[in-house]
Amino acid sequence: MAKLLHFSCGFLLCSLLSQTLPAQVLLTGEWVPFRGEDTIERGPGPDLGDYLGLPINDAARLRAESWDASRLTLQEHQCRVHVSPYIYRGPLALRIWEEKDPDTQQVIAIKNYISTFEQTRTIWMDGRAHPPAYAPHTWMGFSTGKWEGNTLTVSTTHIKQGWIRRNGLPQSDQATMTEHFIRHEDHLTHVMILTDPVYLTEPLIKTEDFTLNLEGGINWLWPCEYVLEITNRPKGAVPNYLPGENPFLKEFTDRYHLPEAAAMGGPETTYPEYRASMKFSTAGKVGQGRAVPVPAQNQVESVRVQHGVYMIAGDGGNIAVQVGEQGVLLVDTGVAAKAPQLLDAIRKISNKPIRYILNTHVHGDHVGGNEAVANAVGSSVKVALVNTPGSTANGTVQILATDMVQSRMSSPDGDRKQPYPTEAWPTDTYISDTKEVYFNGESVQMFHAPAAHTDGDSIIYFRRSDVVAAGDILMTDSYPYIDLARGGSIQGVIEGLNKVLELAIPAHEQEGGTMIIPGHGRLCDEADVVEYRDMVTIVRDRIQAMIKKGMSLDQIKAARPTMDYDPLYGATSGFWTTDMFVEAAYKSLTRNAALKTPLSSSAR
Repeated sequence: MAKLLHFSCGFLLCSLLSQTLPAQVLLTGEWVPFRGEDTIERGPGPDLGDYLGLPINDAARLRAESWDASRLTLQEHQCRVHVSPYIYRGPLALRIWEEKDPDTQQVIAIKNYISTFEQTRTIWMDGRAHPPAYAPHTWMGFSTGKWEGNTLTVSTTHIKQGWIRRNGLPQSDQATMTEHFIRHEDHLTHVMILTDPVYLTEPLIKTEDFTLNLEGGINWLWPCEYVLEITNRPKGAVPNYLPGENPFLKEFTDRYHLPEAAAMGGPETTYPEYRASMKFSTAGKVGQGRAVPVPAQNQVESVRVQHGVYMIAGDGGNIAVQVGEQGVLLVDTGVAAKAPQLLDAIRKISNKPIRYILNTHVHGDHVGGNEAVANAVGSSVKVALVNTPGSTANGTVQILATDMVQSRMSSPDGDRKQPYPTEAWPTDTYISDTKEVYFNGESVQMFHAPAAHTDGDSIIYFRRSDVVAAGDILMTDSYPYIDLARGGSIQGVIEGLNKVLELAIPAHEQEGGTMIIPGHGRLCDEADVVEYRDMVTIVRDRIQAMIKKGMSLDQIKAARPTMDYDPLYGATSGFWTTDMFVEAAYKSLTRNAALKTPLSSSAR
C-alpha cells in the first residue's frame, strides 16, 4: 500500500514529500515543574549570604550583602517580576503553544505563558533582528529561537535587572541568555546559560525539569496589587544595609558549619576541586571601571515610545518628539553639530511645523540645537513686531524653560565665554513649580526639579500619551552628573527621581504603562527608574554615613562606596568619572550645614 501511494502522487507533491524537513518536536502543552528540584528557590527563597558555587564578583557580593528584604515592602517593589533567566525556577505552571501565519502556516513564534506573575513570553521564530541598544528592556526580554535538531535554542537580550538568587544577588540589565528546550516524550528539560559581564565572571548554567500535565487543576493566575505596608517610613527611604553592617550574613554559615569563604562564592567555588582547599576565591575582583562599554550611538535614530511621542537617540542627549495635527513639540534639541540630522529625523516622523521646544536644562548637549531649529522654523527674534495680537508669534517656534536656564544662556556661564545666540534663548520662562502647555490635544506639564542635576531642571510629562521626559536627572549609562557649579546636588537628583516615580504608573506587574525618556541611555519604564533611584539613594546613604564618621573625601573615595554599581555606571576616564561623582556627592552633602539629608530607614 505504501508503494502504491508513493507512485500515485504527482511529481511536485512527491518531490515535496521526499525533502528532508528540519528535525524538531512539538513543545506544545501544559507543563509543571519537578517539585523536588530547586525547592528553596521555588519556595521560601535562599538564605542571606548563601552564594555557594556561583561565579560572582566582588561587586555582586557587596550588592547582595547590602540587600534588605524590607525593600520589597516599598510599593514600587511589591509586584516586581522574576526575570526570564530566573522565573522558570519559580513555583510556576508553564503553557507552551505555537503562533502560525494563517496563510502559510509557518511558525511565527513559540509562546510561553508562565503563571508566576502572569507573564507571556514570545520567542520569535521568523528570523527578525534584536532591537537596538536604546530600546526598552522587559522582564522576559526579547527572544529569538531556532531548531538545532530536536532542541529549541533561544537567544534573549534586553532583560531588566533581576535576580541570580532571591537573596539580593543581582543580575544586571546587561545580561544575555541562551536557552535549550529539550523534550523527551512527557519530559521537558530547560537549560539556561546566563552571561552577565557586570556581575558574573563566567557563564552561569542552570537546568530545570518539567513533566507534561494531563490532569488539569492548574491555577494560572497570579495577580498583584501594591498596597501601603509600612506607614511610618520616611518619604524616599530605600531600605539597605551599610557595608559590613548586615547582621544576618553569618546565619547560613553558622547553621551548616561552613567556611565563610566558601559561602561567599566566586568562580573557583563552582568546581568540585575547590572542596579540597576551601581557600577564598581570588578571582572575580572588580576594577575601578565599567564592565560594559557604553555603545556608541553615532547615528541619529528615532523610536516610537507610545501614542504621538517618539524618542530620538544619537544626538547628544535624548530628544522627545510629540507630533499631531497642530505640529511638532520637541523636548530638547541635542548638540549643535547634529542639528541637520535632527531636523531630518523629525521630518521622517512628521512634516508638520515645529511649534514648541521645551528645554530640560541648560547643558549644550540638550540646548545646542535650539538656534538651528529656531532659524529653520522661524525665530521670533527675527520677526518684526506688528500691532495685531498674536501675529508676531505666528510661524515661529516658542522655547520654554525655567528662568535659570534663561539666565545662564543669556550670559557667559562656566567654561562658555559667550552667551548663546539670542535665537537659542527661551522665549518664555517660569519661576513657579510648574508650567503647562496644551498642544496636539494633550496636556503637557513642566515640573521644576530644584537643585537636582542643575538648579534649572524641568521634568516634562505628556499626560495623554503617558510619557515622561526626565532630562539628565535620569541617565541609564552613567552615574548622575551633579553640576555643582550650576546648583546641582545629590539630594535634588533623588527628589527628582522620586517625582518621576510619582508620575509613573506601571501597566501590569511593574512593567510598561508610563514610559520614561532619560537624558541619556535607553528607554525606561517605572521599574528601571526604581533601580536607578535605589542606587543613588543607597550611595547617598553610604557617603552620608562616612561623613558622619569623620572620614575625609580621600578616605571616602578609597572606601569605594560605589563599588557594587561601578561595573554598570562607573568610569575611570572621560567627561564624568566615578571619582567625580563621589566628590560631587560629598560636596553637595557637606557644603551647606543647614542641609539635613536623612539616611534611609534601614541603612545602618
